[in-house]
Amino acid sequence: MSRPRLSRRTPLRATLAALVLLAAGLASATGLATPAVTAGAAPPVVAGPDLGQRVVVFDPSMSVASIRQRADQIWQQQVDAEMSSERWSLLFLPGTYGTAAEPLQIKVGYYTEVAGLGASPSDTVINGKVEVYNRCLSDGPTQPYCVALNNFWRSLSNLTIDVNGTGQDGCRASANFWATSQASSLRRVDIRGGNLSLMDYCTAGPQFASGGYLADSRAGTVINGSQQQWLTRNSEVVEWSNGVWNQVFAGTIGAPSEASFPTNPYTTLDRTPLSREKPFLHVGDDGRWQVRVPDARTESRGTSWAGGTTAGRDLPLSSFHVASPGQPAQVLRQALDRGQNLLLTPGVYDVDRSLVVRRDHTVVLGLGQATLTAVGGATPVVVRPGATDVVIAGVTVDAGTGLSQNLMHLQGQPGRSGDRRTPAAVPTTTLNDVYFRVGGPHIGKADVSLRIDADDVLIDHAWVWRADHGIEGFTAGAVGDTDRWNTNIGRVGLIVTGDRVHATGLFVEHYQQHNTIWTGEDGHVVLYQNELPYDPPSQADWTRPDGTLGWTGYKVGDDVLRHQLFGGGVYVFNRNDPSITTASGFEVPVRAGVRLHHVLTVNLDAGSIEHVVNDTGDRVDSTRSGQPSYVVDYPAP
Repeated sequence: MSRPRLSRRTPLRATLAALVLLAAGLASATGLATPAVTAGAAPPVVAGPDLGQRVVVFDPSMSVASIRQRADQIWQQQVDAEMSSERWSLLFLPGTYGTAAEPLQIKVGYYTEVAGLGASPSDTVINGKVEVYNRCLSDGPTQPYCVALNNFWRSLSNLTIDVNGTGQDGCRASANFWATSQASSLRRVDIRGGNLSLMDYCTAGPQFASGGYLADSRAGTVINGSQQQWLTRNSEVVEWSNGVWNQVFAGTIGAPSEASFPTNPYTTLDRTPLSREKPFLHVGDDGRWQVRVPDARTESRGTSWAGGTTAGRDLPLSSFHVASPGQPAQVLRQALDRGQNLLLTPGVYDVDRSLVVRRDHTVVLGLGQATLTAVGGATPVVVRPGATDVVIAGVTVDAGTGLSQNLMHLQGQPGRSGDRRTPAAVPTTTLNDVYFRVGGPHIGKADVSLRIDADDVLIDHAWVWRADHGIEGFTAGAVGDTDRWNTNIGRVGLIVTGDRVHATGLFVEHYQQHNTIWTGEDGHVVLYQNELPYDPPSQADWTRPDGTLGWTGYKVGDDVLRHQLFGGGVYVFNRNDPSITTASGFEVPVRAGVRLHHVLTVNLDAGSIEHVVNDTGDRVDSTRSGQPSYVVDYPAP
């Protein structure tokens, strides 16, 4: 969370009748309180899977009013449930929902996933909106205080939205609003008939937002608004309206030029060096449920589905252990040991012993922001050395009250010979929409949140967060609160020792020493966002043993020969002691093979950073709050 100053298509070829019947069978099997389908329907051709009571499946025969009523019930429950344990997945079978005269309008709250169940975004069409608005908070500096800064943990994917202003409401008629911050991805979304707005400019208040992530999607005009940072990857846009501090584009058709940086804070890569889209649940032409695992792409541009079905493999649900939150971790461990994949239905899972991935091609897919919580100091997820083509997606990993050494550990080969190893043909492990949390809903303790010792890993959108606020029982989050610093322990967010690790969309925040430490060779990062911790009690608590003032947001090891970062920001807001200073936001070895392109620091009203990278770049402090200090290239060409 940051505190800035504002600066149609043909449906799936399976018959609609069979899909309607399938939905009816699923709703019955899961006991969901969903509206009934058309009377007189025959039994389903293929029985739907039991995905639990927090998965709601809609089909095109349902009335707009009934779908809206059910979705609104969930939104009313989740709109302010920032630290709750409820999780939801709203899934739409292929077909068309809503009309211009009676549009379907859905609002999305915390821990809610909305997704289409077609093989392509064009298979599921919503005439209307799927939106997130500002939250109006009662404890803000002004009243009303309406912002998107804490609009975390939700997602929208794999469908088409036809905004088509007819029947829409007032100020919001021309755009689908997605006013979110971290951990709220947009994937495989096609926006038609209107704009995509990443800021809610219709709700009273300052409208700040701190996102964000858009991938494998198509839109017309995108209104960035007040988004401080944003990554758009492998997408297509007609126009991008503006930028705040750090707007990054990779492999995106229609992306703005970076030629005027930093006047316009755009960083643009024509192609994405390495990408792999997130696996997704869909219903095949035969009416059977399966998971598509997209192939990895290199030097790619545009969406994975523009020319047809996304390339990849389909896994039947029979190859997955469909887990429910009440199951002991041992059951999930045994399923992995048997060679099954894991489908985590929505909820919170207590993990007292590591879930260990040993086999090639394993997929762990979470629905509805499924959350794994460490118990007794466990490391919830471990990927063993040698396992390759592993995908972990849609999962949040929480620290527990006992100190964990790691929350996720991708292990490397003992005695490996570094960059002399042959690069893998596909990523050894891909992380899509994987989030880490230390504190927030409860006290959390983890020395390192994510440790990557394996080579050839791809991180595709991760938020690694030591909480700057929450309900852990501390004094209310006022200036002067030091309880969190001494109780929510998170030394380092991310450590990378593996070679050829790529990251597209990496957010790491509030850790108590270096937030990210990268010592592997040939690291490649496209968009990095960091906030230094808000809560060091004093400068003495934020000084290294050698006397250096503070730790960095991003540290590349002194011996690293080759590393690249495109579009990085480190922000400071030392609310407990505004006199605290940090020597530099980024710290890297000075050599030709280590390149930082478009990096910045910015002050958010308290504390200061002396330099952007090493001893280069101007100081930022409260006299220039919200005004970034930029370095275009380091070292300078």
